[in-house]
Amino acid sequence: MIKKIANRLKMFSLIPSVYAAGETIQIAPTDTVWDKIVKNLTVGSIIGGLINLVLIVASLIFFFILVIGGIKWIVSNGDEKSVESARSQITNALIGLAIVFAAWAILKLIGILFGLDLTSGFTVPTFTK
Repeated sequence: MIKKIANRLKMFSLIPSVYAAGETIQIAPTDTVWDKIVKNLTVGSIIGGLINLVLIVASLIFFFILVIGGIKWIVSNGDEKSVESARSQITNALIGLAIVFAAWAILKLIGILFGLDLTSGFTVPTFTK
């Protein structure tokens, strides 16, 4: 048992020498993409990014509610109560989508009229460069 403890202590004593093997330890890397993003970060770009994020998430939620309502209608099998429930869900999802797109259009209109670009600062990730 003492040999096991001694071996483990020897093993742990090698760790600091491995860390100290390099000439310098770079704590804060420079010239990375993250540094460029942080240098150009402003309150306006954060707010614009949050506005765009909320619009995208809300439109995705309403779209999936619309799809689920369509699936409910297909699966309802002609039952009046189920068809009416699915129809009201589809109607509510379309109203929600219309509200989200109207909010986006109002933001763009404010940007054109007053020169404020409230939706800048956020880019949607894509699969291509």
